[in-house]
Amino acid sequence: MATPNKVSKRETKNNHGGSQEQADKEQQDAIERIDEVQNEIDRLNEQASEEILKVEQKYNKMRQPHFQRRTELISKIPNFWVTAFVNHPQVSALLSEEDEEALQFLKKVEVQEFEDIKSGYKINFYFDENPYFDNKCITKEFHLNETGEPSSKSTPITWKPGKDLTKSKTAPGQKGDHKRSHTDQESFFGWFLDHNDAGADELGEVIKDDIWPNPLQYYLASEIEEEGGEGEEEDEGEGGEDEDGEGAELDEEEEGEEEEEEGEGDA
Repeated sequence: MATPNKVSKRETKNNHGGSQEQADKEQQDAIERIDEVQNEIDRLNEQASEEILKVEQKYNKMRQPHFQRRTELISKIPNFWVTAFVNHPQVSALLSEEDEEALQFLKKVEVQEFEDIKSGYKINFYFDENPYFDNKCITKEFHLNETGEPSSKSTPITWKPGKDLTKSKTAPGQKGDHKRSHTDQESFFGWFLDHNDAGADELGEVIKDDIWPNPLQYYLASEIEEEGGEGEEEDEGEGGEDEDGEGAELDEEEEGEEEEEEGEGDA
């Protein structure tokens, strides 16, 4: 019987090295092909973004007449906007009692996205004559420059003497200290002075993306909650009546049984 040829350690090592080189080559080739596919995906994503932007621009123009009509109708409802703000959980957290009093004079809010949409937007607040400031309109604008760097600017508020809410305080224990006490730039109106981080302006985003599309839901929020509470009270009342009724029926049954037992005993 022939003896199998022995494979030397050197040959085994060479074969192993060749296999590893082949595996490395295949892995590198796969990475390069994945990169090519990813470039195609990125190209499609960019194309999709451009198409989506065109659709947004189209419908943004179509919505404008409806926004104008809605604004006309809102103007017939006193304190519409301050009520919507107070009923919004995030905005109400920024409001002191003095802020709410000043916002009683807010007659119109308007969000205007720039024509290309992606470069920014501005929010206009229109006020009636009031004892706090002389401005008829206060605006805050948000911009993205060519490099994508965010920035903001706003209308300087011309406060009347002693009425600057961004410099007032609510002392502990005073009426309204259930609200957030505020110092410089902690009033709602301090938001117009804050331009430190325009790319993370939560209040601007809340007004633009949450309140502005459907302010009516926040104006009606307190009424909906009250109706829900009344419904729960009625349910509880009905439940109590049922329980009382059942209890009375049981008492009558027990009394009837006792009378029957007494009658049998006498017999």
